[in-house]
Amino acid sequence: MNVPDDFTQKEMLTGMWWRHLVAGGVAGMVSRTFTAPLDRLKVFLQVHGTKQTKLVSCLRNMLAEGGVWSLWRGNGINVLKIAPESALKFMAYEQAKRVLRGSSSRDLSIYERFVAGSFAGGFSQTIIYPLEVLKTRLALRKTGQYSSIADAAKKIYAKEGLRSFYRGYVPNLLGIIPYAGIDLAVYETLKNYYQRQNESEGNPGVLLLLACGTTSSTCGQIASYPLALVRTRLQAQSK
Repeated sequence: MNVPDDFTQKEMLTGMWWRHLVAGGVAGMVSRTFTAPLDRLKVFLQVHGTKQTKLVSCLRNMLAEGGVWSLWRGNGINVLKIAPESALKFMAYEQAKRVLRGSSSRDLSIYERFVAGSFAGGFSQTIIYPLEVLKTRLALRKTGQYSSIADAAKKIYAKEGLRSFYRGYVPNLLGIIPYAGIDLAVYETLKNYYQRQNESEGNPGVLLLLACGTTSSTCGQIASYPLALVRTRLQAQSK
């Protein structure tokens, strides 16, 4: 649900933009695979957690039920959806920027970037949302319940119908707005503050931009988390 990257005119003309997207996609696959056990724990606690549920006991139960490899349940589809989600988000973001700019070549304001980013996130999520539902169901599945992604989709459709693939869609869509707005606003505020305080140093370094991005993303996640919790609970519901 991240705000799409902004590419310069030079990067667009030289084809550097698609290299950034590919590199980001590969990095996303690696990072999601490494953090998959934590992601599955999060989903379990969101759906089945109570005041008495502890992280260690939840992890112990998952290992007892399915072994070590069960910690990566749902990771396959989580990795597979990176490419279509990134492509759709980039396409929608660029189109939204063209509409907002009109015939001028000016840079977009932070508010216009927020509108474009929210639209791009909403558009891409609308298309790939069934994969999000499948990811949640696969993460929560018991041993032997589904043999593959296709088997899960087939069984869910046969039992619950097409509408089940869009359970939790509305809170998910509503969560994009505060996330995108806060993520973008905090990032730009921190970066601009640094540049004002250190005008002689030129552009911020990679580590500083990473710190700004981490802080802004964390703030966005905190603000939108209640809606994410509602979304996951609805995704996990079955007839």
